[in-house]
Amino acid sequence: MESQNIRPGHLTAHQTARALGISLGGVRLLVHRGQLHRSGGSPRQPWYTVQDVTALAAKRRERAAA
Repeated sequence: MESQNIRPGHLTAHQTARALGISLGGVRLLVHRGQLHRSGGSPRQPWYTVQDVTALAAKRRERAAA
């Protein structure tokens, strides 16, 4: 279940996964690899900044186009 009280400028793990076109496991893997950083929430329901997610999405699109 997604958190209803999320701070402006942040995304839940589910929203992040949808924005990147990957699974929740993929989001956890990106965090583990240091490519994405948690910015709040709880260990079970982390939040990520919109800025970080959009930058990562752009980087992934650029890499896919190359």
